[in-house]
Amino acid sequence: MSTPATIELDRVSKAYSIWSSPAARLHGPLLGRLGQLPFVPRGLARRCQRLSQESFKPFFALRDVSLQVRPGETVGIVGRNGSGKSTLLQIVSGILAPTSGTVVARGRVAALLELGAGFLPDFSGRENIQLNSAILGLSRAEVEERSPGIIAFADIGEFIDQPVRTYSSGMYVRLAFAVAASVDADVLIVDEALAVGDEAFQRKCFARLRAFQQVGGTILFVSHSAASIVELCDRAVLLDQGELLLSGAPKAVVAQYHRLIYAPPDRAAGLRAELRGASARSAGAPAGGGATGTGEIGPPDEEGLFDPLLVPHSTLTYESRGALIGPARIVTPGGRPANVLRARGEYVYEYSVRFTRDCFNVRFGMLIKTVSGLELGGAVSSTAAAATGCLEAGTDVTVRFRFRCLLAAGAYFLNAGVVGSVDGRETYLHRVIDAAMVRVQPDPDALATGMVDFCAEPEIVVGTSAAPADRALVD
Repeated sequence: MSTPATIELDRVSKAYSIWSSPAARLHGPLLGRLGQLPFVPRGLARRCQRLSQESFKPFFALRDVSLQVRPGETVGIVGRNGSGKSTLLQIVSGILAPTSGTVVARGRVAALLELGAGFLPDFSGRENIQLNSAILGLSRAEVEERSPGIIAFADIGEFIDQPVRTYSSGMYVRLAFAVAASVDADVLIVDEALAVGDEAFQRKCFARLRAFQQVGGTILFVSHSAASIVELCDRAVLLDQGELLLSGAPKAVVAQYHRLIYAPPDRAAGLRAELRGASARSAGAPAGGGATGTGEIGPPDEEGLFDPLLVPHSTLTYESRGALIGPARIVTPGGRPANVLRARGEYVYEYSVRFTRDCFNVRFGMLIKTVSGLELGGAVSSTAAAATGCLEAGTDVTVRFRFRCLLAAGAYFLNAGVVGSVDGRETYLHRVIDAAMVRVQPDPDALATGMVDFCAEPEIVVGTSAAPADRALVD
């Protein structure tokens, strides 16, 4: 028998009443109640009900959302501001009740939503730890046992015994995250909580989530960081205007999300209709994200090889807003096509762009990603201040980025993009996700480890206990 889902939402909706005026907020409910009284004449009752209904209009923060999260699964939720992400998390955590539909959350749920919302400003950090830990369900003995670990994780020093009203915003959220993450939970609900504190503390937060995943915890995770969604999540869902439009592999869902938010206003409705109910398979790549390449490969040389069947199956194109990107490819410095690259070799990534209308403040870009969609790095053609002022309709441009292949053996994907000014803000004029694919050949003599080769040069000195710089620090 299959294991039941940890989180189940069945046709969940959440509606709020938007009143036509402050006075309507007062008399609207009264008229509605009056129309339900048994002694009120039928004609008057109908009039009261009609006036009550006309005094407000419903706003659906969520509309018929159905979702299942399996035990041990990490599901990311993406969507623009106001799409219903936080409302969904609050309903799952029990803070809000749905207007309709059913919600089931099995096991203990810990929510990292409004960090520090329950802190009392005149209490010290230590006292707030005790109070909030009790609210989260820990016994007195568990609070005493875990307080030292919470204090160490927050790392705010002697301020732990000062009133939290004296804390900086960073210290406040560090303590709040440390408290919330200390609960033994089956389900962890996270709403943008990984953006707290400095880089070192964010690294601790990610490590805590990784540890929770390793012990089989279930995570529902909201973030505007596409890299975090791709890196942490097993699956992603796309919410827009309260509807769940897409569920599938994180890389594919994030790509469609970016396509949606950069679509021209007159194409957004059509794109939403296209995405609604689409499967992850139709949204993106099959397993592996692209072909492995089985065609006839040219003779090996020092520059690289070319496999004609090494092409991505996950290419995704944004709507054009005045520019069209042509086929993209990688070539050697001498101009020969190459997609099976040699580690540390020099290559050129190039693509063409045709402008279909006058475009202003134009820049071009490229990006290299892993199979899972993790963004490794890229480049733009110029700073915003040095962007090309105007490119007229009918202009053809060839864009080239020279780069050194400092990647470990494996498959990688490249994006191509053009940005410019539209209605006073910089946005994509055109973008192609997974425009090209390359494979880096293994190098049996390579000393680099990990995904990126930093060209580190090892040096071993026998007979010394410390380098001169280290000894200088000690002195």
